[in-house]
Amino acid sequence: MSSESAAESIAAAPAAAASSPTDAPIKKEKTAKELEKERKKAEKLAKFNAKKAQQAEAAKNKLSEPKKPKKEKKEVEAVPEWIDKTTPGDKKILASLEDAAFKAYNPKNVESSWYQWWDQQGFFKPELTVDGKIKPEGVFTIPAPPPNVTGALHIGHALTVSIQDALIRYYRMKGKTTLWLPGFDHAGIATQSVVEKQVWAQEKKTRHDYGREKFVEKVWEWKDEYHDRIKNQFKRLGASYDWSREKFTLDADLSEAVTEAFVRMHEDGTIYRASRLVNWSVKLNTAISNLEVDNKNISGRTLLAVPGYDEKVEFGVLTSYSYVVEGSDEVITVATTRPETLFGDTGVAVHPEDPRYKHLHGKFVLHPFLDRKIPIVTDSEAVDMEFGTGAVKITPAHDQNDYNTGKRQNLEFINIFTDDGLLNDNCGPEFAGMKRFDARVKVIEQLKAKGLYVDQKDNEMTIPTCSRSGDVIEPLLKPQWWVNQQDMAKVAIEAVKKGEITITPSTSEAEYFHWLNNIQDWCISRQLWWGHRCPVYFVHIEGEENSKLDNEFWISGRTETEAQEKANKKFSGKKFTLEQDEDVLDTWFSSGLWPFSTLGWPNKTKDYEMFAPMSMLETGWDILFFWVTRMILLGLKLTGQAPFKEVFCHSLVRDAQGRKMSKSLGNVIDPLDVITGISLESLHEKLTTGNLDPRELKKATDGQKASYPKGIPECGTDALRFALCAYSTGGRDINLDILRVEGYRKFCNKIYQATKFVLGRLGDDYTPEPTNNKTGKESLVEKWILHKLTVATQEATTALEKREFGEATNAIYLYWYDLCDVYIENSKSLIQDGTPEQVKSAKDTLYTAIEGALKLIHPFMPFVTEEMWQRLPRRANDKTPSIVVASYPEYNETLDDVKALEAYELILDITKGARSVLAQYNINKDGEIYVEAIDKEVFAIAKEQQDSIVSLIKGVQKIQVVESAGEVPSGCAIQSISPLCTVHVLVKGHVDLDAEITKVQKKLDTINDLEKKTNILVSKFNEKTKEEAKETAYKKLEKFKAEKEGYEQTIAILQQLKL
Repeated sequence: MSSESAAESIAAAPAAAASSPTDAPIKKEKTAKELEKERKKAEKLAKFNAKKAQQAEAAKNKLSEPKKPKKEKKEVEAVPEWIDKTTPGDKKILASLEDAAFKAYNPKNVESSWYQWWDQQGFFKPELTVDGKIKPEGVFTIPAPPPNVTGALHIGHALTVSIQDALIRYYRMKGKTTLWLPGFDHAGIATQSVVEKQVWAQEKKTRHDYGREKFVEKVWEWKDEYHDRIKNQFKRLGASYDWSREKFTLDADLSEAVTEAFVRMHEDGTIYRASRLVNWSVKLNTAISNLEVDNKNISGRTLLAVPGYDEKVEFGVLTSYSYVVEGSDEVITVATTRPETLFGDTGVAVHPEDPRYKHLHGKFVLHPFLDRKIPIVTDSEAVDMEFGTGAVKITPAHDQNDYNTGKRQNLEFINIFTDDGLLNDNCGPEFAGMKRFDARVKVIEQLKAKGLYVDQKDNEMTIPTCSRSGDVIEPLLKPQWWVNQQDMAKVAIEAVKKGEITITPSTSEAEYFHWLNNIQDWCISRQLWWGHRCPVYFVHIEGEENSKLDNEFWISGRTETEAQEKANKKFSGKKFTLEQDEDVLDTWFSSGLWPFSTLGWPNKTKDYEMFAPMSMLETGWDILFFWVTRMILLGLKLTGQAPFKEVFCHSLVRDAQGRKMSKSLGNVIDPLDVITGISLESLHEKLTTGNLDPRELKKATDGQKASYPKGIPECGTDALRFALCAYSTGGRDINLDILRVEGYRKFCNKIYQATKFVLGRLGDDYTPEPTNNKTGKESLVEKWILHKLTVATQEATTALEKREFGEATNAIYLYWYDLCDVYIENSKSLIQDGTPEQVKSAKDTLYTAIEGALKLIHPFMPFVTEEMWQRLPRRANDKTPSIVVASYPEYNETLDDVKALEAYELILDITKGARSVLAQYNINKDGEIYVEAIDKEVFAIAKEQQDSIVSLIKGVQKIQVVESAGEVPSGCAIQSISPLCTVHVLVKGHVDLDAEITKVQKKLDTINDLEKKTNILVSKFNEKTKEEAKETAYKKLEKFKAEKEGYEQTIAILQQLKL
């Protein structure tokens, strides 16, 4: 490849790539500036219209000019498909860079084969010393958050992988023993509900038709099918997991850990049986965790689709009705958003100090439909006497607040629903067997008939829905297994306060403390078949009727045999049978053991002894409570030590507009679609495979059209990973713009072309020096790039150690631009025209600079760096097989040369100044530049670096360094560089000054005309004129004034140049 074509390829890397990673949007609190944005919209529109007007004017003027002959369109050559002939698992057979398929960066071609080879070579396994111990450099371990085994990766998973893999690869290159332990979660509710839907859709069968054992077998088949799919997605993302240690939460060893944890905590009373309110999903027929509840906010009367109902159900309405006071004509009016729950009312609460109801204290109201009296109770916590009627209905068995009131007041707890969401026998024969929301309508009708209905009003409210089924959650009183977390929480708080665990960012630490200080007991029972069945047995004693709520008659055991032995001892002399609890444990219970069960706990395995506790837990801040905190609670409880030393919570990924990723908005992004690219039509097609209703499908389709009008371009893994890390600047949210990811694909091309160019410059016979130390023969630009390399190394290393991924990517990104746009350009003249000694030094520096650059960026971009690093020659005695296990660059103090930096920055400033003037006057050949340096040191630097300046500016014929303005010919445009240095560019003779003056005058005339019209508009303002309109007009006038001054100054300079 010729140097010219390589240089063109480098220079052609599009400007989109040059947007620095520090531009990553961060979600902030709304500021005055943000609020002001709305007011600025009119101004922006006006600017746009003004620009269009100017363009139209320019177009009119062009019509009178003679037309230039049209250039023939250059046909874009189709890139031929490249067939990778590498046997999977073997080292990649490198294609020639002269191959047409490798002319430009192609992510598919670059990424092929490497992952299988890395894995096959064992690069991802922990590297130990010869005697099987942790290396002297130390250890770094991360337990990968286990995704749902039947799920598919979304962009949030891609962010998790990008951050964690960057850290693992970084510490592996730093020489540490690293372990990134992968695995998958059985995801009880999610998996079972998916399989149940599939079985019903295909066979019209329920799980009960199959029976527990056969249905669970069916789920295992489903798991096996989907497991490989999600595993391969991780491999596409380049995740350097140690697959030999892969775990699944239902594996035998992890199941043993779950049983052990349950039995230990049941034996010491931490786990107990109680009947309490749970989030009940009628559709799934199980309790669900808070994480699986989506809270839907509605502003008032709203119709919502509910599974099991043909018609939509009305929500957001507050219904008021009256209870008749026993033995009188007096009534007490209450209000509710759930009229059907009145069958469970066991109290009406009033404030003890409310004078309206003091005479009713201790009395009763009559239930309108049942032969039941309801006590009037006084409660200052439950009642605000200023709100509504000051009377509140209490339904302890179906509302969390009422549950607490019921406990305080010792009220009766009456369950009115079956597990299927039907009213039960406690509601009377007229209502028993009716669906809950059908009953709502009938209750209101009956209240009206009895004259007890008062009114209905719109009511803003939150509807809790099941994230898996879309069902409306019913608070239901259920006997469940609970974990007492109070004492565990105190220990967990102390562990962070003492520094045994660090949590970053600080907002997450504050949330951790807040949650633990207000912790509630944890319901761990789930009414499912897929999962870890509770290892606990009820003892049925012959001749006795004992309650299943009585903990005395429940025996836990690691096996049924152990439970039998424990029961024999406890109930000696009695005849009994054991019945295992039907329920399974909450998925979060097994996930809570993940960082130590995966290492072999409760057994003292070699992995547990070497790697426990893990170094770090990295995840999204949204599951800090549900997962991270529970791992800490259970780890401290069961192992006596923290499960990891550090917690880092990353941001959540939202779309470019800052909206939450949602299927119904059409903005959910599959990372593989970003890697391989996808058309808009294919995106639409993917929506139809989901379960969106027609209205949501239309909304999602429109959303995709707006967000991805041309589909998603092929960006490749490296660009996606780098973009996600660059976005990670410490904010709570990442607003991901796919166009920015595409910009980083262009950056990948820059890396690719730069390395390709370097290989061509070095030549086939080049052998690098044994080290990257200076020889003392380096030119100024070489000292400058080596300084940039060592400083970038220091900045990237410091940032990674502080978990500042945006800072790390920015430091590396800027170094690559210095390398490509400055040193590589400058090295051309050194290598082409220098002495043998200069050529050797320039090549050595070129090698050090590019090798260091590839290693620096490898943790973020593993594929393109391996592809190009494998093509570089090696230093003497360097037998490193892969960049994966190469050493990460270290800060080298001997390369840190501030004096060289300052000197060469002066040269770059001179270059930029000259380029600016040349561009302003459209001089692109035979340019003449005069550098005026009134300081001796500045003069010496500029004089010595004349050739360097020439190499960096296209179209320059002559550069002369002078000591005073008197040595500069007339007819030059001036650009001040510093008080000690000025650049003069000869304009006279290169530019048609009269034509330039005419051109600028036309622009000035346009601005004058716009200013005149705006002044006329301002003169018509009165007290009725909106402030926003006034502000927009005044800002326009300020802008016109500034533009006028600029054009007038330009005309004056051009007039002066004519003299």
